[in-house]
Amino acid sequence: MAEVAAVKEKRAKNPMRNLAIDKLVLNICVGESGDRLTRATKVLEGLTGQTPVESKARLTVRTFGIRRNEKIAVHATVRGEKAAELLERGLKVKEFELKKSNFSTTGSFGFGIQEHIDLGIKYDPSTGIYGMDFYVVLTRPATVSPAVVVPPARSATSTRSPRRTP
Repeated sequence: MAEVAAVKEKRAKNPMRNLAIDKLVLNICVGESGDRLTRATKVLEGLTGQTPVESKARLTVRTFGIRRNEKIAVHATVRGEKAAELLERGLKVKEFELKKSNFSTTGSFGFGIQEHIDLGIKYDPSTGIYGMDFYVVLTRPATVSPAVVVPPARSATSTRSPRRTP
C-alpha cells in the first residue's frame, strides 16, 4: 500500500508529466456564405482578438444546400494565456463537465456550446446568436511539434562523389 502511494507521489513530482494547452481552436460553422458568415467572423474576431480564417466546403451536399468550395465556416487558433482564458469561459458554460466521448485517444478534447453569448459577450440583435466548437490540443514538455522535427541525415553512400575516370 505504501509502495503504491510512493509511486503516485513520484509521478506527481515529475515535471515531464505536466500537461499544458498547446492550442485552442474555435470554430463557427454557419453552413452558408454571405452575411451570416460575415457576422460570425466578427463574433470570432471580437472573442479572440485575431482575424479568423474562412473554411470551404469539401463537397456538394444538396440536402444542406451547400456547394463544393463555398465558404461555410470560420475558425481561429488561439495559444498561450488567451487560450487558457477562453477555455475557462467555455468550460464554465458546460459547468466543467464533459462526456468520455469528448476525449480523443491522444488526450485532446473538444466540445460545443449552443450560444456564444454564454461566454460573457453582450447580445447584439444585428449580429444574432451563434454556436461554436472548442477543440483543445494538450501537450507535455517533452513533446516535439511535427514542424520542428528534423529529417534524418543522408547516408554516406548518397553524399559520396562519383568516381572520376582518367
